[in-house]
Amino acid sequence: MGYRMTAALAIGLLGFVAAPPFASAVDTMIPPPPQQPSTTQKPSTPPANNTDTTKKKKKKEDTSQQKSSNELFLDGYRAAHVLIYKQHKYEAGIAQLKALGHDEHPDVANLIGYSSRKLGRYDDAKYWYEKALVADPDHARTWSYYGMWHAEQGNVLKARDYLAKVQSLCGTTCREYAELKGVIEGTRLY
Repeated sequence: MGYRMTAALAIGLLGFVAAPPFASAVDTMIPPPPQQPSTTQKPSTPPANNTDTTKKKKKKEDTSQQKSSNELFLDGYRAAHVLIYKQHKYEAGIAQLKALGHDEHPDVANLIGYSSRKLGRYDDAKYWYEKALVADPDHARTWSYYGMWHAEQGNVLKARDYLAKVQSLCGTTCREYAELKGVIEGTRLY
């Protein structure tokens, strides 16, 4: 499934989260982080009374541990999302996102880029947008935000190129396209 998932599955995992202005459903529908390798050592020979029940119990414990890690990640992401989009506390949001330990995730990297841009840290924003696009070259939200970044830098031609990329990914009716187009045309704030 990678970094994409259907909206129905995502809503089931995350529950309803109202999308603030300039927030995409993608930002609130991220999949959990990959499972971390187990640090427990397995015995070289199984105990004499090892049964299927023991194996099932171990598998259930691993699944439970993974679920806790996933829930922690999603809770942390949601908290950062609120800090950034609703409270406009960009510094605190960046700290929250970095504390998740999944900077390579396109939604995390993109949101750090967005926050950096809002703080006027354009070099940082560029770094994070590019990191998000390495993780997912088809991340429409990042292309849109990066296009806004270019528009803020005065490079409207590059912003239009990114608008065409967004259109190729999600059409002309998606939020990412409408927002970037509005910025380029001057009818919407960055």
